[in-house]
Amino acid sequence: MWQDLKRGQRSGRVEDLLTLSLSIEARPLVGLLSMSIMAELKTKETKKSVNAFLNQIVDKQRRDDCFAIVEIMRAATKEEPKMWGPSIVGFGRYRYQYESGREGEWPIISFSPRKNDLTLYLMRGFDEYQDLMKRLGKHKTSKSCLHLKKLADVDESVLKELVKRSVKSVEPQRIKQAAAR
Repeated sequence: MWQDLKRGQRSGRVEDLLTLSLSIEARPLVGLLSMSIMAELKTKETKKSVNAFLNQIVDKQRRDDCFAIVEIMRAATKEEPKMWGPSIVGFGRYRYQYESGREGEWPIISFSPRKNDLTLYLMRGFDEYQDLMKRLGKHKTSKSCLHLKKLADVDESVLKELVKRSVKSVEPQRIKQAAAR
């Protein structure tokens, strides 16, 4: 087993790693042990107030835009907003699992008022929404992030449809509210 581990072939079994003595030769395994245990997601739902968070935004237009996005996402998910970490406003939750086996829970849809823009997190990206993206208005994208400077830059009806479709795309993995508690 030790020879396999030295060659980088991990068994993936924590028990195998724990049975090794921490001799001088085994000390490099400390990093290997931490890699074999799944890292816990740092951004989780909190009990902090969404209204208090949004009301601390100094710029009135940015604050108003955030409250409008709350209403758009609330209507699409039929869920109340929750704080995820210190700066993400999320709605509902779904379970994901990567091919690597890593899994967790994340909001069905969420947004964050960042320093330079409003970032909306749409879980399936934008490839299947090209028709809407062309009509949306002024925006930027990166992976599953939609970046807006202000809500007035986009067609709100197109944004609502984009949010609605994004929510629908993760419906099979959605965790119903009663099960999430």
